[in-house]
Amino acid sequence: MTDERSVEALATHIGSRYGRIDILVNNAGIGGFGGPLHQMPPESWDQVLNTNLRGVFYCIRGFAPMMIKARAGHIVNVSSLAGKNPLPNGAAYAASKWGLNGLSYSVAEELRAHNIRVSVICPGSVNTDLSPHRGKDPAKMLQPDDVAHAVAMLVTQAPQSFISEVLLRPTQKP
Repeated sequence: MTDERSVEALATHIGSRYGRIDILVNNAGIGGFGGPLHQMPPESWDQVLNTNLRGVFYCIRGFAPMMIKARAGHIVNVSSLAGKNPLPNGAAYAASKWGLNGLSYSVAEELRAHNIRVSVICPGSVNTDLSPHRGKDPAKMLQPDDVAHAVAMLVTQAPQSFISEVLLRPTQKP
């Protein structure tokens, strides 16, 4: 996702092979939970922002033209509740997710006229290897299937409307 040429090549391949794309889910992301922002090396900042935000830009830029041509499609960006709340020792991650939320809402307005829906899912802590979850009970955390279920819900809703944002939390506090 962080290599523009690779994303362009993939979009070209999909366009040549299938002629269209109906659903784009941007879910790749990295953490960067290494301590306070003022101690973060600039290379780490760049890696987090390039993966979590620039990669989404590349994918939308590569695939939205096919959706525009088809006058249909749904883009789902997986963000985080960290894009809604402060995250001490995770400022770069939070900044990337706040940015992803803003990008999602703006692109939704740009693409509405083309009958393309754009949604953002903001899950809380998901039981993955992305970040440390010290002190949290993995059994009470969100599971990857919970996020997948939210994506499925978004892309199968009736065509006359779209859910722009989903905040996904576990039933019990982990």
